[in-house]
Amino acid sequence: MESFESQSQEDLFPVPEPSDNRHAPLAERMRPQDFDEFVGQEDVLAEDQPLRMAIEHDRVPSLILWGPPGTGKTTLASLIAKKTKAIFVPFSAVLSGVPELRGLLKTAQQRRNVSGQRTLLFVDEIHRFNKAQQDAFLPYVERGDITLIGATTQNPSFEVIPPLLSRSMVVVLQSLNDEALGHILDRALSDTKRGLGSSRVTLTPDAQHLLIGYGNGDARSMLTGLEFVVGQYAKPGKSITVDQPQVEQALKQKALRYDRDGEEHYNLISAFIKSMRDSDPDGALYWLARMLEGGEDPKFIARRMMIFASEDIGNADPQALLMASAVFHAVEVIGLPEAQINMAHGVTYLATAPKSNASYTALLAAKIDAKEKGNLPVPLHLRNAVTSLMKDLNYGKDYRYAHDDPSGANAQTHLPKELEGRRYYRPKNSSPTDEEEDINAPW
Repeated sequence: MESFESQSQEDLFPVPEPSDNRHAPLAERMRPQDFDEFVGQEDVLAEDQPLRMAIEHDRVPSLILWGPPGTGKTTLASLIAKKTKAIFVPFSAVLSGVPELRGLLKTAQQRRNVSGQRTLLFVDEIHRFNKAQQDAFLPYVERGDITLIGATTQNPSFEVIPPLLSRSMVVVLQSLNDEALGHILDRALSDTKRGLGSSRVTLTPDAQHLLIGYGNGDARSMLTGLEFVVGQYAKPGKSITVDQPQVEQALKQKALRYDRDGEEHYNLISAFIKSMRDSDPDGALYWLARMLEGGEDPKFIARRMMIFASEDIGNADPQALLMASAVFHAVEVIGLPEAQINMAHGVTYLATAPKSNASYTALLAAKIDAKEKGNLPVPLHLRNAVTSLMKDLNYGKDYRYAHDDPSGANAQTHLPKELEGRRYYRPKNSSPTDEEEDINAPW
């Protein structure tokens, strides 16, 4: 049997070969080959930015690349691979599992121990690994066996374990603006080697504008649409101009894009909640429809409805929480598409219900006192005297049992001495008197 020492480094530590992309989709062929082609993320990758300089000087730390689809996460990883002297190993959390990952990590450790060669491990869709599985990275990152680059469309604060997050630099990539998408579109149409330059197709300004809108911040989506449009109208040896109606015909209609894990996710749920808060059932139904059509998890929407029922309606209509809970239950046991009927029922109820945030603001006011006043002692009459020593120390002394003495119970205080007279809960039909007014309350 051949010994470990006698094997070549290439045999011990195979590096994935780059694939031939001549027949790859346009979006893959047009992937930037250097930073000059990388557009739209100047805030983090301009020449004077720390990350760009770290990459250029091969001092790349572990990174978490966070951003919507089509914003350049995989492209940035590939550019880092070209700039670094480390062995670059790509890995997909979608296509491979933890056993394969553990094998790569072990190989990286051996590579470093034998040759001192660093491994830069790129993990696409890192959020697909649960928090227990992400623990596998920790010892290898801590020892320096690997430099981890994780890509995710989901908020790493929630999807990446804190120990891994604390050892990484989070790089936020934004949706591409129209100017950046226009630049990418022009390059794809003119590039004769990797793009569509040989097709001799040009687009009218309106057609370009439509394709940029189709991308909606996602370069991959826009280039996929462009490739399909050109495939419909290009004619060998002939130059043609494609106009807006032809693009509309080729693409039929622009499907609603909804990034469940990016900024649009938060924008739409915010519009949904605020429409219900303002008692606008029509607005709330529209944003509900947008989320459902975009593929949002209905349980997420139903959970937000339950929170809204207590936060914004509260005791103005105690049935609201029951309604929201019933909607969540319907979503669980019925599922889509039928459960959307239940959701519409609940949304119109919550939107038209009377509103009161008194319970919520009361809690906020009480939390202010809890934080600012520290650990105030519980009044003796409210303490439970479970031992004779506690009785000797006057625990429970003068406590009035409400069922025996309702008037006496109402007269006794239930707040620490330093907070006597404080009033947190103020329903809408009550107004503070001069004696009761509390300057610490958030209203």
